[in-house]
Amino acid sequence: MIISIIIFLIIFSVVVISHEFGHYAIARRNGIRVNEFDIGMGPLIAHRRMGETDFCIRLLPVGGACIFDGMSGLEEEETILDEHSFPNAGVYARIATVLGGPAANFILGFILSLIVVAFSGTDLPVVQGIMEDSAAMEAGIQEGDVIKKINGENIHIYREVSIISMMNYGEPLKITYERDGALNTVDLVPRYSEEAGRYYIGLLGSGEYHTCSAPEVFKYAWYETFYWLKSTVKSLGSMVSGHFDKDDVSGPVGIVKAVDDTYEAVNPYGLSAVILSFMSFATLLTVNLGVINLLPIPALDGGRLLFLLIEAVRGKKVPAEKEGYITAAGIIFLLVVMVLVLFNDISRFFR
Repeated sequence: MIISIIIFLIIFSVVVISHEFGHYAIARRNGIRVNEFDIGMGPLIAHRRMGETDFCIRLLPVGGACIFDGMSGLEEEETILDEHSFPNAGVYARIATVLGGPAANFILGFILSLIVVAFSGTDLPVVQGIMEDSAAMEAGIQEGDVIKKINGENIHIYREVSIISMMNYGEPLKITYERDGALNTVDLVPRYSEEAGRYYIGLLGSGEYHTCSAPEVFKYAWYETFYWLKSTVKSLGSMVSGHFDKDDVSGPVGIVKAVDDTYEAVNPYGLSAVILSFMSFATLLTVNLGVINLLPIPALDGGRLLFLLIEAVRGKKVPAEKEGYITAAGIIFLLVVMVLVLFNDISRFFR
């Protein structure tokens, strides 16, 4: 477990630092002054001033922050802010700065995917087998068929088929597949398994392993990154529609447990397998962080972005006092959610 905690902290730190660096880089490119760049949270351990920015390392190795000049809004009442402060920058410069963090997460995900695909290959959406008396068998799908589309959504890797199957709740599917160079389209309705408690299309296996050539690495790294993006969005959609329960959501404790399970599973296969597995895990986390931060919730990047978009449309800022109250409410909401998730994570160990 100690090794798993260390791995988690390394992965989480890389993901968070890349996010904050995205904010920092775009802010500096737009002439916005960054007062402080924090790695970690809590009491200050060490810092070094470079230019106008204090780069700080803090005690708790979780989280981070990029603090812009005047970003809290409080300084506007106490001091005169110049053109390099966040509030006085152009609205589109501020929008770009806010988007810089999530964008950096997606870029990191693509870089990690490049490495994983280069060394591990990918899983082509080739059917390896069909369940007896399944919807797929009834529809005429056969072993060796290549799944090309599901409900109009292009399929590039087999895990896209798996995630659609896992998040299907009995809705009909239109599946387009290729057989002997010809495209065929069938309609089917996944069947419910009482034993598994979910619906199944009826496809067996995990796709066909494919070693990528150099040009293919970039293509399938993009597909890999986009897969994690779609998985995150689909998961959020299922949560909103009420199909997920509290045990499907994990905080830091739950993630450490997932890291530990992954480490135990891949450690027998050697160091390279461990590194590649956790690069894939980091891709999931960084893409997940990028998507979550874009949600229009006050206190997240998406909440600040919403205020900026309103400003861009109206031509004037949302009053700082109103934005402050809404942001404070968002912070309280997120703290409550974090406590509930933490309590649920810990309670799992005693079930």
